[in-house]
Amino acid sequence: MFDEAEFEWDKGNIDKNTKHNIANNEAEEVFFDKGNVVLDDNKHSTNKETRHMILGRSKQQRKLSVIFTIRKSKIRIISARDMNKKERRSYEENTKV
Repeated sequence: MFDEAEFEWDKGNIDKNTKHNIANNEAEEVFFDKGNVVLDDNKHSTNKETRHMILGRSKQQRKLSVIFTIRKSKIRIISARDMNKKERRSYEENTKV
């Protein structure tokens, strides 16, 4: 789905995920996890912007939850953190891990 993804980082989101000890490139890696699960984030979407959540593994096998939107055909990561228990269960059920 995201085979040729292009990411947009600006000063508003470039270092936002360091508080969760997640580097930008690690957050990007979940988009290339063949078992990733993409969900709509209706709770945080607005009329101006639709947000999504992707659950996936980084190359280090870290299970991450990433909130993102698409702007001008580029992926803009809003936040990234380790999956919580409910998200891990959903990811594992959908990927048969």
